[in-house]
Amino acid sequence: MTEVATPRPAATILLLRDGAAGLEVFMVVRHHAIDFASGALVFPGGRVEEDDHALAARLDAEAPGHITGFRIAAIRETFEECGVLLARPHGSDRLVDGATLKQVEDRHRAALNAGTIGFDAVLAEAELRPATDLLVHFAHWITPANQPKRYDTQFFLAEAPPEHLAVHDGTEAVDSIWINPAQALADTETGRFKLVFATAKNLEKLSRWRTVAEAMAAARQASVVTVLPRSTKLADGKRLLHIPAEADYGGSEFVVAMPPAS
Repeated sequence: MTEVATPRPAATILLLRDGAAGLEVFMVVRHHAIDFASGALVFPGGRVEEDDHALAARLDAEAPGHITGFRIAAIRETFEECGVLLARPHGSDRLVDGATLKQVEDRHRAALNAGTIGFDAVLAEAELRPATDLLVHFAHWITPANQPKRYDTQFFLAEAPPEHLAVHDGTEAVDSIWINPAQALADTETGRFKLVFATAKNLEKLSRWRTVAEAMAAARQASVVTVLPRSTKLADGKRLLHIPAEADYGGSEFVVAMPPAS
């Protein structure tokens, strides 16, 4: 019997802004050498580390609120991957301004990516606190059991701070784009982009709304249902994926030609 891989906890943020043609989301292209979603267009995010849980526990003890290791990881990974930092100076209700962010990025982003400094130390030196309350829970997906590398991923929505310039890191992500969700799906159909199933379904859901305010309000009202797709191979090389209808992705069975993420 083949051993089933244990899903690794992960978190990701769908950074949103209002563009000239409607709602836009920030996405990055993963490096082709990465063994999960290689070369795919994805939302910034990554693994939840033990340090994320430890920081969340400490901050929640100081001031209980919307603080979990998943939210900390989502904020950390977004800063690492694209330079957007959802954090506030101590005692302030405003997000860190562009000038301060530039200083923090210049001093610490490369070291944080290299693992030579912890996110808690970066925040402490800059006297910042992660703005976990700005993240709205949007989705929960677990990689199918038949895949060799699996993630248990929480998806969050957040409005992108206007002063923060989102740019891919050039290491894990080799390109980046602000794009309308429907356009990203259309461009995938023409072969411009590569999407994994979970990303495509979340883009489809996001495309229902015209503005950031609409998307955030809808997500706050919705119940998040965990999605663990079951896969059935079809004769033509495609797959039939089964997901819960109550997860609200427009159905429970989908025939897909796209390859698995790993």
